[in-house]
Amino acid sequence: MSKTVIVYTTNDCIECTMVKRVLTEEGIPFEARDISKNPAFQKEVEKYGFLGVPVTVLNERAVKGFTNELKEIIELAKS
Repeated sequence: MSKTVIVYTTNDCIECTMVKRVLTEEGIPFEARDISKNPAFQKEVEKYGFLGVPVTVLNERAVKGFTNELKEIIELAKS
């Protein structure tokens, strides 16, 4: 099973910056996908049932925002 974390983001999103900072501090590599630069990324976000960012995904588990659910992604990524 892949451990690739994907963060859907935009450059002017404070919560996105916070998510990326926490992942970096936790030593979790991630791929940032900027929805403002690639419309296909927005479609991917919508596939998970969300309209805005940040959306953090690991193994089809998606969480929106900078919330406690993000901790679940971090723990999954570390395991």
